[in-house]
Amino acid sequence: MPTLDTGPYWLTRFCFQRALGLIYLVAFLATFHQFRPLLGENGLLPVRLYLARVNFWNAPSLFWLNHSDTAFTFAAVAGIALAVLAVTGISDSFGMALSVTVWFLLWLLYLSFVNVGQVFYSFGWEILLLEAGVLTIFLGSSDTAPPKLIIWLFRWLLFRLMFGAGMIKLRGDTCWRDLTCMFYHYETQPLPNPLSWSFHHFPPLVQKGSVLFTHFVELVVPFGYFGPALVSTTAGIFTFVFQFILILSGNLSWLNYLTLALCIPCFDDGFLSRLIPILPPAVGPISAVRQGILITWTSIVMLLSIQPILNLISPGQIMNTSFDPLNLVNTYGAFGSVTRERMEIILEGTEDGVITSATKWREYEFKVKPGPVDRRPPIVAPYHYRLDWLMWFAAMSDYRHYGWILNLVAKLLKNDPEALSLIGKNPFPDRPPKYIRAELYEYRFTDAAERTKTGHWWRRVPVVDYLPPLSLSQENFRNVLKAQGWLE
Repeated sequence: MPTLDTGPYWLTRFCFQRALGLIYLVAFLATFHQFRPLLGENGLLPVRLYLARVNFWNAPSLFWLNHSDTAFTFAAVAGIALAVLAVTGISDSFGMALSVTVWFLLWLLYLSFVNVGQVFYSFGWEILLLEAGVLTIFLGSSDTAPPKLIIWLFRWLLFRLMFGAGMIKLRGDTCWRDLTCMFYHYETQPLPNPLSWSFHHFPPLVQKGSVLFTHFVELVVPFGYFGPALVSTTAGIFTFVFQFILILSGNLSWLNYLTLALCIPCFDDGFLSRLIPILPPAVGPISAVRQGILITWTSIVMLLSIQPILNLISPGQIMNTSFDPLNLVNTYGAFGSVTRERMEIILEGTEDGVITSATKWREYEFKVKPGPVDRRPPIVAPYHYRLDWLMWFAAMSDYRHYGWILNLVAKLLKNDPEALSLIGKNPFPDRPPKYIRAELYEYRFTDAAERTKTGHWWRRVPVVDYLPPLSLSQENFRNVLKAQGWLE
């Protein structure tokens, strides 16, 4: 069998594996802290109820063997430990067998969480991490030559990610075509950060220019990933800069950080050696058996790419979807539509046993999403606060589309410790409230004069009642909870 071209990519692999290991570490840390209260035995959407409705081939996961809280915790801790091996390079310093084992287990464990995670694990960066993770299994250890085929498959992944995001914008909201999307995006994105306020107040010409730059980076630059070294490096730099700007402007979990990592395969050792003064060691050639495996896997990826390609060129393009249960080759996209108004669900409780016009309500604060108008938006990315994200989605629809919010209210009415771990501030630390309601508010950034005068980041006005006052003493409410399996 002819020898596969390896190319000068030892440093490329060195940097990419550590970068991806860091993303895995963040992902498993978030899972360790949040999976049990969200999806555990007593979670908002218990895995046990989900598995009763699906079969294994719909949701392949290790948790079919055991879906106890102990199993979830053990798997998350194992994922953290494996990610540490990847970040430190230990996984790739002791031969091919250890490298393959570590990267395979990272993928398998995270796949197991994603496939039972339901709406709380339905974000595009989950399947993006899985697709990048499964490719990394084939990169090899530090004592072997890095396969150029896999480097090109990473570029193919980055192309689908970026070009898919560009096409969904052209086909989606009209504001991407009239260049006005950035008039709204920074204010209405899921979780703004402190700089989002400043980005929102850029002059209109800058905002329109940033939309043009977005179109250029997402629709033109991706074709450069497959060009000669100078072209692919330039395309990688453009994408890297674009993602860094997105990181500055908001909290998009680890999506932008993972995209930064995916830019690394655009750079060869000649470029990276100027930044990282590490001399690659002598490495062994790719064996005939490994060549066969690499060619076979590349063929599988190309075959599985047919459906994503058809979706990409389809006028009915969908985004962030997997066409196979193992999330091996997926389709991506981001912000095909941009909301013009920011709505926020505000949960409030009271100790009053009877609701009157004089009832005093106290507000629950979430960890990240906007609440009090004087609270500065935090920087949390690449960490992912899943409940806060879902509250952003829930504010756009009737609560019946997000039924888990009723279970959240029920748990807060009992001061459930695990549910409270998802909340930033509990206004009832001593005893639970008698009633909880949800109000829908419209939020807007303050202008410079108001922020200077008041120190407020937001102004808000009430819009409508989202949930009426609910109590566990209400028979109808208890019946709804029982019907869903959330109350014994």
